[in-house]
Amino acid sequence: MKLNRLQPKLFSCMKSYSKEQLVKDIISGIIVAIIALPLSIALALASGVGPEQGLYTAIVAGFVISFLGGSRVQIAGPTAAFASIVAGIIAVNGFDGLIVATVLAGIILVIMGFLGFGNLIKFIPRTITVGFTSGIAVTIAIGQIKDFLGLTFTHSPVETMEKAAEIVNTIDTLNWQAALIGILALAIMIVVPKFLKKVPPSIIAIVVCSAAVKILDMDVLTIGDLYQISSELPKFSMPDFSLGTVTAVLPDAFTIAVLAAVESLLSCVVADGMIGSRHNSNMELVAQGAGNICSALFGGIPATGAIARTAANIKNGGRTPIAGMVHAIVLLVVLVSFMPYASIIPMPVIAAILFVVAYNMSEWREFAAIVKTMPKSDIFVLVVTFVLTVVFDLVVAIIVGFVLATVLFMKRMAEVTDVHGWISEEEATDIRFKTIPENTYVYEITGPLFFGAADKIAELVNEAKKGAVIVRMRSVPAIDATGLHSFNRIIKSCKKKGITLIMSHVNEQPMKAFVKSGMYDAIGAENFCDNIDEALERASSL
Repeated sequence: MKLNRLQPKLFSCMKSYSKEQLVKDIISGIIVAIIALPLSIALALASGVGPEQGLYTAIVAGFVISFLGGSRVQIAGPTAAFASIVAGIIAVNGFDGLIVATVLAGIILVIMGFLGFGNLIKFIPRTITVGFTSGIAVTIAIGQIKDFLGLTFTHSPVETMEKAAEIVNTIDTLNWQAALIGILALAIMIVVPKFLKKVPPSIIAIVVCSAAVKILDMDVLTIGDLYQISSELPKFSMPDFSLGTVTAVLPDAFTIAVLAAVESLLSCVVADGMIGSRHNSNMELVAQGAGNICSALFGGIPATGAIARTAANIKNGGRTPIAGMVHAIVLLVVLVSFMPYASIIPMPVIAAILFVVAYNMSEWREFAAIVKTMPKSDIFVLVVTFVLTVVFDLVVAIIVGFVLATVLFMKRMAEVTDVHGWISEEEATDIRFKTIPENTYVYEITGPLFFGAADKIAELVNEAKKGAVIVRMRSVPAIDATGLHSFNRIIKSCKKKGITLIMSHVNEQPMKAFVKSGMYDAIGAENFCDNIDEALERASSL
């Protein structure tokens, strides 16, 4: 990877920057900050941290990722995908453990970017991303039912299924006033966008519901009842990188890194389609890593590209990283000047905001489309990934889903690979009526020759007694070690019978493999022919 390719988009955008674009970026940055404000607070609370931690993340990571990022329009900050993961890490290793895990994840992301791993996103099957995204949406929704209905839990469950069980067990503690506020907030966020396109509905829901709770003196918990609100600036703090802590949180760090990479690059792909641009995936990974490191060191939580906020940035005229930097600066002003007012926001409103977030990220339409139109194997991977995300966690879901997808892919490739044989002139129609010499056997292999399909050629020369065997490989794009092993057995069998093995139309990768393995010399250079005509002539000459 050449280092000059790792150039932030900000630098190239500045070459043709104009005052008109600056105005558009500033306006867009302010609008996105207004959208991000309630989301950052809500996602922080869903992650089990204080509301200011959400703003710290949006401010620090949002600024750094926009400044260094490989996308012109990416807006980064806390996202719903991390909520359950962060809550789980804090429950086991505390907030300090989360900070260490996030810093390690940032380092992993930077390394991934420098090693050129950005293009590997295309190897993650869509069934897996849809499965775990839908699963995360369900976990978020289940986690918000308590606050939405004002339930009083007798335990403090961490796992999703435990939360669901606790909801059932404590449903008799339902607070009707809290439920009414939650329903009102949800109704506002559903109805308002139909009439007011430019005003974030979550802001309206917060203002209306907070006023209702205050004026009517309703028995509804607010953020201030549960959390101590701080308007202090983010402060630098170095966590304890002891061997025990690093060892304990390293698996979590890999989870954060993988999820941040997947979410941010998916967001970049969506943004590219909206503005007709092309992002630098490896630079984006480096920026995501730097942003997460800085976020953690200044008291924030994991961050990644936020598709909804990025789309809002584009729709409001943002076209350079300046918009994302303005969004972070505006949130900094809000933190210092208006953060104490967050204490009056009712918890059911936060739950309603997260319900909408969960719905928007659930991808239920694509989930349904895959179930209706895709093969059963794809549906199986989708459902397994979804269920494991909800029942266990994202790590188990991604690992099992990826293994299943890989195995099923190999099975499909093995089914594609086939061997056809023509052992007499009467059967030569499939090679365009070529004249096959006496005692010559022609076999054509189609598809990749890897360990899942190599057994299909193992008995290739059993029918041949003498003369020559022609193996036509024009449709074999690749061969692996197991395929080479099978060919080695064929070579030995031919030599034992006194049969000449002739290779026709061997493609580049298989040819290199034959040369490196020594099989090229074992077969003989004169027995490698460019096409079937040369191979048949070679057989005739024998």
